[in-house]
Amino acid sequence: MTNPIWIMTSAFDQLSLDEVIKKANETGVQGLDVCVFRKDGTRDDFVATHLDYDHFTLDTAKEIVDKFNRAQLRLSIGAFDNLIGGDPAQRIKNQNHLLKLIRMAHLMGGDANDVKVGTFVGYNHELGNQENGFEKNLEEYVKVFGPIIKYAEDLGVTVLYENCPMEGWRPAGYTGTFNNLPGVLAARKLMYAMIPSKAHGEIYDPSHDVWQHTDPVEVINHTDMDRVKRIHVKSTRNNADPFWGNMYPTQLVDKSLADRAGVPTAGHEWDRHHYEATLPGFGVGDSMDWRRFITTLQEKGFSGPFEIENEAGLSKGTGNMAAIMQGYKATVLNLSPLLWPLTEAGYQYPIEDFKELNALAGKDIPVLTMEDLG
Repeated sequence: MTNPIWIMTSAFDQLSLDEVIKKANETGVQGLDVCVFRKDGTRDDFVATHLDYDHFTLDTAKEIVDKFNRAQLRLSIGAFDNLIGGDPAQRIKNQNHLLKLIRMAHLMGGDANDVKVGTFVGYNHELGNQENGFEKNLEEYVKVFGPIIKYAEDLGVTVLYENCPMEGWRPAGYTGTFNNLPGVLAARKLMYAMIPSKAHGEIYDPSHDVWQHTDPVEVINHTDMDRVKRIHVKSTRNNADPFWGNMYPTQLVDKSLADRAGVPTAGHEWDRHHYEATLPGFGVGDSMDWRRFITTLQEKGFSGPFEIENEAGLSKGTGNMAAIMQGYKATVLNLSPLLWPLTEAGYQYPIEDFKELNALAGKDIPVLTMEDLG
C-alpha cells in the first residue's frame, strides 16, 4: 500500500470543516487529521475545532463518514493539551475532553476505519521538581491514562501521543523546557512498558528530535514500529547559538543586564531553543534528510499517512491563506517522488489505493467522564 499524505487542520483555524475539505482536495492530499480542541481551552497557539464535540451522535458520525467518503478523504481526530499537570481544574477538563474524542472515534468506526485519536500527555511540574520527578510523572501518567487506554481499547480505538516537548508551554523564567512526557523516545518506551495495551501508540514528528540534535533515523531504528501510526511532516532549520549553546534553553535574565553584557535573552516563552519551523521544499532549507528518513520508514514497513503540520513561519506564520496553501502544495510536491509511483502524469498517489470509511458503531453510547471510569 502506498503511503498517503494528509493535512493536520490546525492551520485552517478560521475555516469550517467543509471549507477545509475543499482546501484539502485542492492540495491533492488523501486525508485530514481533524483538530477538535476544547473551545474553552487554555492554549492560544495552533489550535482549531472542526467538529462539534458536545453534540456528536451516531447520526453525526454517519454524516461525517459520508462527507469524507464523498471527498475521497480519510480522517483522524485529536486535541493536544496537558492531561497530567497544570491547573487541576483544566487538567480534568482535558481528560474528559479526550474521553469525548475517543467516543467520537468509536462512533466513526475507530480502528476499523483507522480513525485514531491524537493527544499530548503533558507534564506535572509539582512532581517533576521533586527528586525522582520524572519517574513520578510516569506514575502519574499510569494513574491517569491507565483507565483512559482501557476505555479506548474496549471501544476499538487507538490513542496516539505526539512527541513534542512543548518547549514554550511555561513562562520563560523557568529553567527547563520539557513539558510533555512523550517528548523523548525513552519516555515513550517506558510508557508502553507500564501500560502494555496495543490501544496506544504515537504520532512521530521528526522535527522535534532535530532541534534537540537527535537523528530521527536513529530514533526510528530503536522504535517499536507497531506503535508508530502517523508521521508528522514538519521541518526544522537549526541555528547555532554561541552564547547559550545548543543543548540547554536560553535563560531569561533582566533585559538591561543582558544588553549591558551583550548577551541575548529569551524574548518570550517560545524563544528558548535555536530553530525555525519550516516545511520541506518551501522557501528555506532545513536540517533534516527527508529521503533518508522516509527510506528508513519504508524499509521498516511503515504504511501509515504522512501528515503535514503547517507551523512554518513563511506559510502559516504569515496569516496569508495563499501562502498557507503554497506551503502545503510545495510540501506535497516535495514528498511525491519519495512516496508515490511515477506515472504519465508524474508522481501520483494511486487512486485505487483509496479505501472508503465503511464501518460505524452499532449503537450510540453515552459520554463518560473520568469520574465514571473510577
